[in-house]
Amino acid sequence: MTKVKAMVFDVYGTLFDVHSVQDACERYFPEKGKSISSVWRTKQLEYAFLRQLMGQYEPFTQVTKDALHYSLEKHECRYSDAVVQDLLQAYNQLQPYEETKQVLHHFQDRKLAVFSNGPQTMLEPLLQHAGLTEYFNAVVSVDEIKAYKPTTAAYAYLLKQLGVKRDEVLFLSSNGWDINGAANFGFHTAWINRNNVPADKLGQELDKIYHDLNGLKED
Repeated sequence: MTKVKAMVFDVYGTLFDVHSVQDACERYFPEKGKSISSVWRTKQLEYAFLRQLMGQYEPFTQVTKDALHYSLEKHECRYSDAVVQDLLQAYNQLQPYEETKQVLHHFQDRKLAVFSNGPQTMLEPLLQHAGLTEYFNAVVSVDEIKAYKPTTAAYAYLLKQLGVKRDEVLFLSSNGWDINGAANFGFHTAWINRNNVPADKLGQELDKIYHDLNGLKED
């Protein structure tokens, strides 16, 4: 991958642990935090994909809120608007994975970018809270074109924003649907397989597979 000029990182699940929000859920709903977090994430992705297919785009802020409402109702939780707002705020303060900052620091000689389904109103406070803003040359959101990953339109928009060729991009994501979408578009790929699950059967060849971001430093 000697031609790589830009390293692009997905955010949720790749740089940040989406399930670190379960602590906030647990405070309000004891013994249900882990399950609420799991259903919340599952529905968040499902709603984004379904809205894309139905042509009914909503920002990831709304999708995340709707998914939270679903999860709380599924768990038969009684909640107020204030509780919902507090949990949504917790989503903007997710914990980065232990190796995230060190790996980003290691690659400061490269052009680094974030590309996410989240809008800037979610990404900016998240990166700032974790002290990661300074590491990136660009923070790009699908919300700017209202087309969620893994659509080809989303990756094409990223390419335009970075001003590089598709074979000059190394795309990194822990999400199978995302890394396969990037491979389908023609990016070099590194799948951060944090959960040690089988590769999705979508006909794509992934260039690299790592257990966490530290694997990047070994090549």
